[in-house]
Amino acid sequence: MGSGNIGATNVLRFGGAGLGIATFVLDVLKGSAAVWVGGLIGASLMPTVPLRVAQAVAALFAVLGHMFTVWLHFRGGKGVATGFGVFVVASPWAALAAIGVFALLLALTRYVSFSSIAAAASFPVFAWFLVTGPRPPVFFAIQCTVALLIIVKHHQNIRRLFAGTEARLGAHKTA
Repeated sequence: MGSGNIGATNVLRFGGAGLGIATFVLDVLKGSAAVWVGGLIGASLMPTVPLRVAQAVAALFAVLGHMFTVWLHFRGGKGVATGFGVFVVASPWAALAAIGVFALLLALTRYVSFSSIAAAASFPVFAWFLVTGPRPPVFFAIQCTVALLIIVKHHQNIRRLFAGTEARLGAHKTA
């Protein structure tokens, strides 16, 4: 239904608030667990690899796996909730700042896509300034890559935003 997307926004629009919230929470948990567990496994199997690098690689694959899901013929979601989940573990303060950008823009515009794009774009900037401790270049490069992937997956939304046809949150459903 709708966009055919498995993401929380489409589920919210066509399945209701309960299913939309459940989808969001499960996608966040999926991303967080992948980074936490993947980072620990990667760092333990490759002791010369810093934990943050192992976490970043796990984050990239968690988001790619969500966006290009094998069982859905490589169609998946846009990676926003999963991306938030991976960012919460890898860079919690930057993730919270980015979700603040999302919430503010959503309240002002009611465009979930625009808010998601802006939050993804702001995350690497927040990460640059808010991450403490070691910041290997690969860690930062992968965080930028994940943010860019999220933005690129919104290409249809970007076209609709420019055309003035993008649906706002709370707009009437059309099947």
